[in-house]
Amino acid sequence: MKSLFLKIFLSYWLAQALFVALAILITVVVRERGESATWDAQQSAVLDKAGQAYEHGGPTEARRYFEEVRDSFHVRAYLLDEKGQDVSGRELPRWAESLGKGAEPPRRDFWQHVTPSPFRRQVQTAASGHRYTLVAFLPPGGPFGPGGVPGLGILIGIISSGLVCYLLARYLTAPVVRLRAATQRLAAGDLSARAGGLAARRRDEMAQLVRDFDTMAERLEAAVHAQARLLNDISHELRSPLARLNVASALAHQRAGVEAHSALERIDLEAERLNELIGGLLTIARLENGNDARQKSPVLLGEIIEGIASDANFEAQGRKCGVESVIKEDCLVMGAPNLLHSAIENVVRNAARYTREGTSALITLERGQGNRGPEAVIRIVDSGPGVPDEALDKLFRPFYRIDDARGRKTGGVGLGLAITERAVRLHGGTVKASNRPEGGLQVEIRLPLAADASREPDRLVEQGEPVEANSGRSN
Repeated sequence: MKSLFLKIFLSYWLAQALFVALAILITVVVRERGESATWDAQQSAVLDKAGQAYEHGGPTEARRYFEEVRDSFHVRAYLLDEKGQDVSGRELPRWAESLGKGAEPPRRDFWQHVTPSPFRRQVQTAASGHRYTLVAFLPPGGPFGPGGVPGLGILIGIISSGLVCYLLARYLTAPVVRLRAATQRLAAGDLSARAGGLAARRRDEMAQLVRDFDTMAERLEAAVHAQARLLNDISHELRSPLARLNVASALAHQRAGVEAHSALERIDLEAERLNELIGGLLTIARLENGNDARQKSPVLLGEIIEGIASDANFEAQGRKCGVESVIKEDCLVMGAPNLLHSAIENVVRNAARYTREGTSALITLERGQGNRGPEAVIRIVDSGPGVPDEALDKLFRPFYRIDDARGRKTGGVGLGLAITERAVRLHGGTVKASNRPEGGLQVEIRLPLAADASREPDRLVEQGEPVEANSGRSN
């Protein structure tokens, strides 16, 4: 049993139910013994009066007297003659016949086993010389008066205790449920997640834990926003001296001699790399703030992937490599086209850069089913050396590179995959990397489909004009 609510609820309910059942059983037994003792003390007198009533008034008087006994003692009684027949002319039940013959009927339910025997028999010879037998049945009194059923009392007790235990368990676990939901939202990137609310009016330890979590979340949100602002401000401040550096480099090219051109070209290369780094930092800052996810429109991923594959394939020819795309099924998503293009392109260029010479990186697009509904599944695979298993979860961190020397040689700064991860997350999707058994790396991007993605792609209309969707093509 994994649910804390069920553990608390069932344990409290079981304890309460046992307490109620034992209390009712003890009450029933004590009351039954008291009623039995009262009847045993009156039984001889009832037998005498019943015999006298029959001898003086006949069956009618005897029947009237036993009605009084039933109303007074809540006992079903019969007076039998020597032949075993009721003197009042009533039909005898089976238990009365058995008692008249001297045999006690078997006890048929649990309650009769835990309480004194409800059957009574007494034989007496009257002054007239006739022999009479009085047989009686004492109905169980129960906790709610004579004739009551103990099972009803226990059922009411169990239900009422269950309701109380349910409310108590819900009261105790409600902060835990809210805390868990807020933790999941925080882990998913929603820094505004808070677990407060109803817990704000409570003063117990659980409420204090919720308030401590909210305080931690507020500080974490403030720290992340401050970091993003710092990153954004630094990037903007670096743009101005970088622009002046480019101007100075251009002037130096015009005025310097031939011997200085190699040094100036090196300056231009480093300035270009610095410019790319600043652009990546600004993109990261925008994605962390969510600015690029505000305006979304329907986007067909097939067109974007084929365009990326075509460009990457042209660039990879210099390394005798290629990039191919297979659109098994076009997919419509809601998102920012430029941002999605950048997110996919970063992964594709990374795959084209590290795939083995003479091989091709492959991009596939198809529809899949995720935990939250239908999804677009994009897979980018290469035939490169792959990455160590312990580094798979770190690939999407900013500035993370497995091999610094290789990264600097290829010109990468470790921001491309970080931008991809944040862009995909802002679109409600996920991205993960894994090593292929046959060698190479596979990056899988999953994006939720748009609401009307179930329509045929060639019938989709965007901004009033039909959009063609290519399927099954390879570059």
